[in-house]
Amino acid sequence: MKILRFAVNRSIKYGVLENDSIRVMIGTPFSYFERPDNPLRLTGNRYRLEDVRLLAPCLPSKIVAVGLNYRKHAEETELQIPSVPLIFLKPSTSVIGPEDKIIHPKVSKRVDYEGELAVVIGTKTRPMDKSNATEYILGYTCLNDVSARNEQQEDGQWTRAKSYDTFAPIGPYIETDTSPDDLKLETYLNGELRQSARTSDLIFPVDTLVSFISKIMTLLPGDVIATGTPSGIGPMKPGDVIEVTIENIGTLRNYVVAQE
Repeated sequence: MKILRFAVNRSIKYGVLENDSIRVMIGTPFSYFERPDNPLRLTGNRYRLEDVRLLAPCLPSKIVAVGLNYRKHAEETELQIPSVPLIFLKPSTSVIGPEDKIIHPKVSKRVDYEGELAVVIGTKTRPMDKSNATEYILGYTCLNDVSARNEQQEDGQWTRAKSYDTFAPIGPYIETDTSPDDLKLETYLNGELRQSARTSDLIFPVDTLVSFISKIMTLLPGDVIATGTPSGIGPMKPGDVIEVTIENIGTLRNYVVAQE
C-alpha cells in the first residue's frame, strides 16, 4: 500500500494510491498503526493525481540520518568504516516534498545530493532488540540528504551542513508492503544516472539501525531514519533536476534554485 499526503481545495489529507487516483483516508495512518484493533478506514472520495499537490508524506519531529553506511561511499570519502552506526540529526524545518525546490544557499560553495532509503516510524518506540524492530515501522520512502559539503568540511561535524531549509526532500509515498533488505536505489541528475546500489549493501541494515537508535532516543510517529547514501555523491547547481528512485517505492523529484 502506498500512503501519501496531499493538498487539495485548501486542505491537507492522507490517502492511498490506487492506480492513478487517490482514495482519501479518514484520519492519519499513524492513528491506525497505534490501534491495530481499529482497521484502516477509507472514504469513497477520490482525486486524480494530477489534480492534487503531493506533500512530504509525513511530518517528522526529527530525521535521524546515518553516515557512511555503504562501504563504497566510505571509501570514496576516504573515511574509516564505522564500527557502530554514525548518526546525526536533520531538523524538521529542512523537510520539503516531491516537486518542491531545493534552495542553494548563497554561502555554500558546493551542495551535494545524497539519495537514500528512508524508514518511517509508525508508533512511539521503546528500547528494543532488532528482532522486533520492524514492528515499529510504518513503511519506507525516498529521501535526499542534501549536504553543503564545504560547511561539513569546515566544521568537522555535520549539523550546519545538513540543516538548511529545504535540505530534506522526502516522498513521494510511504510504501508499507515492501522489504527494505534488497531494494535498488538510483539517483539521477538532469536525467543522468549518478548513484546506483542495492540496500543489501548497507553496512548496518534497517533492523539494526532502528534497534540502535531506539536505545538512544525515543522515536515518535512520523519520525524518519535516513539509512545512508551509496557512492556517487556529487554537486548540484541552480537549474538542476535531481531524482531519487527506489524500487517498489517511486521517484522523488526536486528542482535546485538559487537563494534570492
